[in-house]
Amino acid sequence: MSKQQKTRKIEELTHKLSELKAQREKLEAEIRDWAEKRDKVNEQFRKVRAEIAEIRDERDGLNARVKELKQQREKAKADLHAKIEETKKLNIEIEALTEKKPAKSLKTLQKEIADIEWKIQTTPFDLKDEKELVKQVKLLEIQLNAHKKIDQLKQKLFELRTEAKALQINMKHSHEELTENAQNSQQIHVKMLEKIEESKKLKTEADSLHKLFLQAKERVKPIQDEFFEVSNQIKKLKDEIQKEENEEKKKSENALREKLEKQAREKLKQGEKLTWEEFQLLAEKGMAAQD
Repeated sequence: MSKQQKTRKIEELTHKLSELKAQREKLEAEIRDWAEKRDKVNEQFRKVRAEIAEIRDERDGLNARVKELKQQREKAKADLHAKIEETKKLNIEIEALTEKKPAKSLKTLQKEIADIEWKIQTTPFDLKDEKELVKQVKLLEIQLNAHKKIDQLKQKLFELRTEAKALQINMKHSHEELTENAQNSQQIHVKMLEKIEESKKLKTEADSLHKLFLQAKERVKPIQDEFFEVSNQIKKLKDEIQKEENEEKKKSENALREKLEKQAREKLKQGEKLTWEEFQLLAEKGMAAQD
């Protein structure tokens, strides 16, 4: 291939190289575009997943509270049942004691006992009479204790009913809180499912964009390979032309040198004076000293 043909070939390849470069830049811009879109969707996906985690924590917290309230409710039911049963037993016991209650009132009995004890302390009695009075006090105290027992049971009954009432109020409040938390948990669960569906769509979209990104990279690879191949061809042709030009230059320089040497030898033979350049030229050949 002549130098002219090689030069023309270089021009053709350079033109092709420009086309390949334009195609490569276009595809690289497309790759960047797909990557940016993919990264943007992935960022949205990560954001939604973080929201899902927060929502799940909130839902789990509500569910834990619902579970705790259910346990409290069951315990309160058991406690209430136990207090109701105890109340029933106390009512039966009070009724039984009331049927046997002394005819005299508590105050009357207390007064009679106080009067007898005062009489024993202030009035001299013989032993027999004093024993009789002590016996009366004991009998009166038995009747008094019956009144006190009934009062104690009634007080305990009142306390049980108060505690039962408090349990019922607490159970009502717990049930209201439980219902509210359960409803909130359900609403949050639905919201979480919606977010999960959204995240699935974003993941599918991100995967599709990544696939297009990889496809674009695959399309740019053969163009890149061809670009390097054409570049190497151009370099090779330029190197060949440079080599040929160097060889031609060397031939021209040798021819000129031979011509100058010939002229210098002729001048030397004719006894003419040599220039410094001519002398050096012949000296390199070892001819000046010989002649």
